[in-house]
Amino acid sequence: MTQLPQRSSSSHLDPSRPSAPELKASPGRGAPPPSRAVSQQQSLDATSDRATAAFIRRTLCAHHVHAGGIGEKGRSTPRPLDELLPPLTSSNDVDLQLYALLAIILKEFVYTWYAKITPDHVFVDETIQIIAHCTRALEQRLRHVDLAALLLDEIPQLLDEHVTAYRVAHETVQNNPLVSDPRLIYHTLNPHPALAPVPIDSDPTTSLEQRRNEEVWRQLLVQGVLAVLLPTEDLENGCLRALVCDIFSDMILGNGISGKACEPVVLWDAIIKILDVVVPHNANPASSPSVVKSDSTKAKKTGKPDTATNRLEQFGLLASDINVVEKPVKSGAPGGGRAAGALKSMTRWFWLTIQCLFLAWSGMRAIIFALATSSSLPSRSTPLTGAPSAANNMAISTPDEGRQHAIPPPDGVAGSNSAMLYTPVVSMSVWSCVGRLVELEQRMPWLSGLLALVHWGLVAGPGKVGNTDGVLDRILMHRIIKRHVLDPARLPSLLRTLRAALFPGNAVAGNAGTPTTSTATTVNKGGDDETSIAARRRRACARRILNAVPEALVNVYFVPRREDGTATGRRDDGDVDGDGVGDGEKEDYYDDSVLSQVEAWLDVVGDPYLNRHLAFRLLEVCIVRVLPEMGEMGVKELMAMRLG
Repeated sequence: MTQLPQRSSSSHLDPSRPSAPELKASPGRGAPPPSRAVSQQQSLDATSDRATAAFIRRTLCAHHVHAGGIGEKGRSTPRPLDELLPPLTSSNDVDLQLYALLAIILKEFVYTWYAKITPDHVFVDETIQIIAHCTRALEQRLRHVDLAALLLDEIPQLLDEHVTAYRVAHETVQNNPLVSDPRLIYHTLNPHPALAPVPIDSDPTTSLEQRRNEEVWRQLLVQGVLAVLLPTEDLENGCLRALVCDIFSDMILGNGISGKACEPVVLWDAIIKILDVVVPHNANPASSPSVVKSDSTKAKKTGKPDTATNRLEQFGLLASDINVVEKPVKSGAPGGGRAAGALKSMTRWFWLTIQCLFLAWSGMRAIIFALATSSSLPSRSTPLTGAPSAANNMAISTPDEGRQHAIPPPDGVAGSNSAMLYTPVVSMSVWSCVGRLVELEQRMPWLSGLLALVHWGLVAGPGKVGNTDGVLDRILMHRIIKRHVLDPARLPSLLRTLRAALFPGNAVAGNAGTPTTSTATTVNKGGDDETSIAARRRRACARRILNAVPEALVNVYFVPRREDGTATGRRDDGDVDGDGVGDGEKEDYYDDSVLSQVEAWLDVVGDPYLNRHLAFRLLEVCIVRVLPEMGEMGVKELMAMRLG
């Protein structure tokens, strides 16, 4: 099981320590507009470790401001946060991000009414202690959960079912306008008790009843979690348990997950932020030949100095091939230009061949090394002998509790030698989910069939290298998934990105002035302003997705056609404004037909009511995997077992 990094020094939690200087990009071509740059800089400052620690100290440790000693010169030396607050996990970096989220929730939803009653912090301190106890218990249980099967098999299957139901519901409405509302069709395919009945605009009672059902479901869910995780003395305190239950059910699940996290604009912004981390933008787009060429051409047209080109020339960073583009070679002898072009082409092909040979050699070397060391990798099968039960606070799921990712043991294997064989990596639902989302079977059925044939050969072909505990299966699991996908060092950055998306500026978006939307892009309930904001964010997300994909792959996969039948994948030189000059911005590199196709993929999260179906199902699956007792007993049985 992948573990969180061990607790280190409190340098990240102590704002008094000096931090490393941050590099600031100089303004120039390719920089965002001033207003957008200021907002991005504020967001980056708010999510930095130093600013985050200061925010936590102001919000959760204000009553400890005089607890520190006084230095020789009368300067206060604040105590580090790990001495003021209980540890949430075994990692200081994870604790910093979790405490930032907790501070935002308490500041926005608890202090607003609790500070009017009393100025003390006893209730807040007890709440933090209970949350810390629950998070430490969850971390211990997570060590016994098969995260690879959960993240790559069960969750993608739920997303696949969501995409399928969404497209079936909307395609039925488009083909037959006399059928029911797409929300009703989706709810029929994926029913959930918390979201019944389907809200109807003409009948306000349906909305009220649905909200009551959702509130009851959230209360039961939180009470079940607290019945499993809370210590007995805290569980017996009914008043404290009720207050903590309200905080989790109404403020975290209600306002956070069911409310803001299911908004299409928030999800699209989160996709953009994740892609910015995984596939960052070109730090200096002005250094590309197309940008330099377009800058020079625009400078000649407008008469303004070409600052980007002059800066490159000043520091000697302007490549020679760009100068050739700027100043064409004037050959004195006939055929001189043709010979120069042939020489340049031969040089390019020579270096391309060298690069391909080097990549092929590196790939073969990596494959041979992986095959040679695959026998030393541990097996994925887990013995079932002596596995504890749910009644004894079991933390390991049994095959009967799992989905189809738990394959029954082979015939003839029983007793103490029985083992649970997991789904092979090549057979996990993440691959079919990605193919369903990008419509691979409709766009390239030949490729979908070829991949299915390759999959069969890996799982059932000679050697069964892709089957469970096969050579390829162990290499993918231990060399790639556990080393890169399940790397615990990525968790702090993931939590930081989540906080920046849900709470920009360490505040609720509505309170910070950030525009939000509570309607689907296809259903306009709040006016044209909300619809236009959602449309712009969806277009920006589609552009960012195209930026992260190689241009050749985009042109091959989409291949949009003009009316005359010719292919058009992008605009020449990135010409956006139609002035004949390349703008050099890849964001507007592709025409509207390609962007519209990507936007159609993003529409699967364009309805907040349907998104809540997916969010609630994901939440239930994760809770049952971590707390398998809740899949066997109800809240009353759990409380009776704990309290007698």
